[in-house]
Amino acid sequence: MSTISIIGAGSMATAIASRIAKAGHTVEVITRDTLKAQELADKLASGATTRAYGAPPTGDIVIIAVPYSGVAAVVADFGDALAGKVIIDIANPVAPDLSGLVTPPGSSGAQETAKRLPAGAYVVKALNTIFGHVLVKGGRLDAFIAADDAQAKARVATFLESLGLRPFDVGGLQMAQTLEALGLMMIGLAKNGAGTWDFAMKVDIG
Repeated sequence: MSTISIIGAGSMATAIASRIAKAGHTVEVITRDTLKAQELADKLASGATTRAYGAPPTGDIVIIAVPYSGVAAVVADFGDALAGKVIIDIANPVAPDLSGLVTPPGSSGAQETAKRLPAGAYVVKALNTIFGHVLVKGGRLDAFIAADDAQAKARVATFLESLGLRPFDVGGLQMAQTLEALGLMMIGLAKNGAGTWDFAMKVDIG
């Protein structure tokens, strides 16, 4: 197994880190609040480690698990420390009133993040369409991924499979726009038609 670095220690970061730890990987928790990072590492209790915020992450795969409003600051703070890394972007750039997405027309949060990363870092959009508490419950959930770099995409697909998920490639990074819109739709569905947050999107191939 390998070390996976996760930037963030909120509810979604905790959910993802828990699934990673259960799969046998080593989780490296990174956040500005060193106490919160250590608390999450202790909670995982499977050899999880912490690292100073802004230092080069140990893992070749780095998951940025903070709200979209904080992603640009994370990328700026780490700078060249992210060079050569595969970056999993899980953020849904949703407006506070859920009226739409806050990204520029024709772009996505993942594409905007990719513009800010150092050379040799590759963004893969993934895990933005699975609610955290559903991820923690386990089960073979469908995980959609989008990226321009084939090798980065393949590595993330293999990683997701190791978590017991079923990765589905939806295309290049421009498809992150669609995945982020799907994330917004799922929130709307939870608040309206479904009436519950306990559901996940599934591909039924007949």
